[in-house]
Amino acid sequence: MDSMKPLAACLLSSTLTSAALAEPVTYTFEPTHTNVTWEVVHFGTSTLRGRFERVEGQAVIDRQEHKGSVSLQVDTRTINTTVPVFTAMLKKKDFFDIEQYAAAYFVAERMDIDGDKVKAVRGEFTLKGVSQPLTLTATRFNCYLNPLFQREVCGGDFEAKLLRSSFGITHSLPFVADEVTLKLQVEAIKQ
Repeated sequence: MDSMKPLAACLLSSTLTSAALAEPVTYTFEPTHTNVTWEVVHFGTSTLRGRFERVEGQAVIDRQEHKGSVSLQVDTRTINTTVPVFTAMLKKKDFFDIEQYAAAYFVAERMDIDGDKVKAVRGEFTLKGVSQPLTLTATRFNCYLNPLFQREVCGGDFEAKLLRSSFGITHSLPFVADEVTLKLQVEAIKQ
């Protein structure tokens, strides 16, 4: 019987390790490596760009089940175009109306995962009180052991396209394009 103890301990350890691997893992967005930028064509010539300085949220990834979820909040008051007059204009009622809508949200319960790579995140984007379906497609995704935090960090670059008119932002149409490209750069720390 005593010779069975090491085998039982080994099997129990293996079972506990497998159960731990099957658990969903929560990652919190790291603020210095996470931001949302946007691009829109101006008069068919150049591209206007801006970014939101503050983004918060978390992702839950279940590698065993190939699924996950995301909850993201964008502080619209932190919009920055590097052109002060343009930034101030975007904060007004005709655009982001930051006095009434200080945040935008992306909430997703569906993640497309291939092996260890997140390929897309499908959810709902809410801006100025209007919610629309939105898919963020990964152009890059990876996980690594961060030497500073001594924890796993996962992240990548994601893109989506939307029509700003769908959210009631029609100022300057058609001279400034309706289609906007959103780009999300994110790194999130395992909790």
